[in-house]
Amino acid sequence: MTSQRDIAGALFGILLALLLGALDSTIVVPALPVMAVDFHGLDHLSWVVVAYLLTSTALTPIYGKLSDIYGRGRLIQVAIAAFTLASILCASAQTLPQMIVARALQGAGGGGLFVMAQAMIADFIPARERGRFQVYTATVWAVAAIAGPPIGGWFVDHLSWRWVFWINLPLGLIALAFCRRAAARLRVEHHPTSIDYIGALLLTLAVTGLLLVSTWGGITYPWLSPVVLGTLAVSVAIFAAFIAWELHVAEPLLPPRIYGNGVIGVTSALGFLTSVLMVGSIVLFPVFFELVMGFDAGNAGILLIPLQVGVTAASFAAGQIMRRTGRYKMLPPLSLAFGVAGALLLATMDATTSPVLTIFYSVLLGIGIGASFPVVVIVAQNAAEPRDLGVATSTVTFSRQLGGSFGAAVFWSIILGVMSGDLHGSGMDAARKALFSGGRAGLERLPANERDAIIGALVHGFHAAFVVAGGVALLAIAFSFLLKEEPLGTTSRGHVVPARRADA
Repeated sequence: MTSQRDIAGALFGILLALLLGALDSTIVVPALPVMAVDFHGLDHLSWVVVAYLLTSTALTPIYGKLSDIYGRGRLIQVAIAAFTLASILCASAQTLPQMIVARALQGAGGGGLFVMAQAMIADFIPARERGRFQVYTATVWAVAAIAGPPIGGWFVDHLSWRWVFWINLPLGLIALAFCRRAAARLRVEHHPTSIDYIGALLLTLAVTGLLLVSTWGGITYPWLSPVVLGTLAVSVAIFAAFIAWELHVAEPLLPPRIYGNGVIGVTSALGFLTSVLMVGSIVLFPVFFELVMGFDAGNAGILLIPLQVGVTAASFAAGQIMRRTGRYKMLPPLSLAFGVAGALLLATMDATTSPVLTIFYSVLLGIGIGASFPVVVIVAQNAAEPRDLGVATSTVTFSRQLGGSFGAAVFWSIILGVMSGDLHGSGMDAARKALFSGGRAGLERLPANERDAIIGALVHGFHAAFVVAGGVALLAIAFSFLLKEEPLGTTSRGHVVPARRADA
């Protein structure tokens, strides 16, 4: 019989792992512009984010499959260990390529943190009651949202941006210790299966190609250049091969029956679109605050808090509504309406915009994004068969990670593309290089007329990016109306056992 003490002990370990990943997603953000400038690669800023999201995206379905064989408890420990070791490499990187590789390795661990934490909770908490546990997960995200950005900014201003990675070492060791205890308390029925490594390779290659297209297009190469069109054609062909392989392999990475489930298909699309908004905005905000508005990293970190608080508060509220009413269909469209308004209002900002207005717009966008997060995970888990719980959770998480990858790449490409168009033929190549190599300090060394022209072009790029964000929110609203409302389950998928009876 599941005791409250057993549940509390397991939950504490799971939440520590969730905190490790959540804090990393917020504490690194204020350091991105400074980090990119140190490596003389501000024009490649998005790859510091994309590299992490690429590997975490590709490995998310594998974590789901492996967890059905070896158990969620073992896999979350592997994820924590990989994440922590890769954080040491990130903190030690000396060049941008080294940082990109280290972030890719960190993503290999990070891909398992969220999906394993969500799946472990689903193992012993009924779907209807999972909303009640949003108070704990929302608290974790709130701590990360409120503490992460200013701590990251403080590290940058007073120590070094490298400390945003060094902090993961003690946190990772503590999380690993407690998750070992959580794994010992939780025992679920596992379903032995094989791993579709060929499918994983094909999917990784296809996603990598599409990300290269979104990053190169209009920046490194013209959109209609042979390089961009050729990469797009190869990526589409590989993705078609992946689909064909998944339809015939005995144990597919992403089983067609999962996407054949209309509820899981819609929640995956909704997760993709809302993550485009979330991660894209997280990448844009610190650059705008530091380069356009002239704030230091610490203050830029503080200005990131409203977005994160809006997301966390809306996520918690949605979880509570689901628990009390058992209903969820109208939560995404209602909240995403705030997201449309927030994105379009953010598209009006410039260097003179009041921080108070910036905070208000950010909160609106955060509310628009946040309420969908518990819906897509809980509803997908509720619709899945017991044997597919791990795969269903990883499928939705995969879609969210993929959306985040595209959000970071596409929005940054829009900014650089619009900026390049505005400055084309102006003879300001030296001024652009000063921005990319020196950041805000490089801008300050420019003559006033060149500095104003560069900032104006940047602002124009941000306006275009946030208008596109508003369009993404509208598209998410359209998908949310396709979501079928089904009764949320009232029984758990697994059970907790005393530590001494569980497998080591």
